[in-house]
Amino acid sequence: MKQGITFIFVTLALSASVLAQKPPAKLAEATPAPKTIAIIGGKLLTVSHGTIENGVLVLSGGKITAVGAAGAVQVPADAQVIDAKGMTVYPGLIDSETNLGLVEIEADENGRDLVEPSGEIMPHMHVYDAFHAETERIPIDRYNGITNAVVAPASGDSLPGQDIFIQLAGRDRDEMILKRDSALPMNFSEEQRRKEPKFPSTRMGLASQLRQSFLDAQDYDRRQTDYNQKLAAWQKGDKKEAQPSFKRDLQLEALLPYLRGEKPVVLGASQSHDVETAMSVAQEFHLKVVLNHITHTQDIVDEIASWHVPVIFGPIYDAPQANERYDAVFSLPAELVKRGVKIAFASYESQFNRNLPYVAGYAVAYGLPYDEALKAVTLNPAEIWGVADQLGSLDVGKTANVVIANGDPLDVRTDVKQVFIQGKAIPMENRQTRLRDQYGR
Repeated sequence: MKQGITFIFVTLALSASVLAQKPPAKLAEATPAPKTIAIIGGKLLTVSHGTIENGVLVLSGGKITAVGAAGAVQVPADAQVIDAKGMTVYPGLIDSETNLGLVEIEADENGRDLVEPSGEIMPHMHVYDAFHAETERIPIDRYNGITNAVVAPASGDSLPGQDIFIQLAGRDRDEMILKRDSALPMNFSEEQRRKEPKFPSTRMGLASQLRQSFLDAQDYDRRQTDYNQKLAAWQKGDKKEAQPSFKRDLQLEALLPYLRGEKPVVLGASQSHDVETAMSVAQEFHLKVVLNHITHTQDIVDEIASWHVPVIFGPIYDAPQANERYDAVFSLPAELVKRGVKIAFASYESQFNRNLPYVAGYAVAYGLPYDEALKAVTLNPAEIWGVADQLGSLDVGKTANVVIANGDPLDVRTDVKQVFIQGKAIPMENRQTRLRDQYGR
């Protein structure tokens, strides 16, 4: 079921008309970072090593250089000191699936670059080719403590293209994109089973199409290897024979890192049967899998745990099906974690990206331990996307993506007061705050 309810449409339509009055502003420049910043007196949610009630966090050169209890950490003499007494300090949040920079106004087709409709098997599409760093949506997300995100194409195709992992501030798009082609979505649901002649319309048709694509890629890999060997021999020889030739196929070539297990495939399905069928295809080709969605899979939760793969969960606000309890979707994150599954949360659609921390908070209300919920928007996604050495917790040596807020980060009543990205204080304004200040008086 698509997130949201009917009355949101009116609000979005009004917002779209206001946004359309003038083009988006250029990306706000982060204020220059002082040599050293010391945040003192706040409650530090380190994520990796507990909570420090009266802590000191030192940022320098874009990194965290010290963290600990007051009295145990010396504040450098040249530091700019920020008094965070009564505040909560925590690592920047990580959203594990968005379409940031691919859509500006939903109702405007010219502002959408979400998915390529000409085919279903499009792994050679690259989100970095479409990413628009100047989108007005990024400052809105930063305003709520989100500093990093996965940007993925829409789920209309079974293999719609490759994701990117971004940081929500930087001089330009190249600085903001931390990892290109970071993962490949593999979607398996009713949405991809289209009632059109050139597309599969059944579950078995979709599975067959995926299998054939991976088999073709394996054959391509063998032919490419053979060509490389012949070319090397030709280059070493007397070159009397014609130089070997090989025609590249970008579609098949794009699948090779995933067939080799070098990068994860994000397998998206929400129904139990779809999840099991798609997972059987993934296992057949030994793919490195991250499960996505699985919102209506309560009957196979033990089987999911047996696969020992991480799960990106959501949308958590999805309504239960006729045969499910009212809280079936809401309590599923807790059931997964209870069985040892590593989970992360995602907001998916741009109009909901700012709500990422509340998704985690909602799961807490239905049994997910608080510490696990916080990890699901910080350290867990950092580990899933291979950046845990840089992000996800308040630890020495990690990138200084830090948030200061006046309360619990998962509570809707909390206001974020300051965000730091790479140790730079980010301007706490966006299109909506400017409209508020202009018209709200």
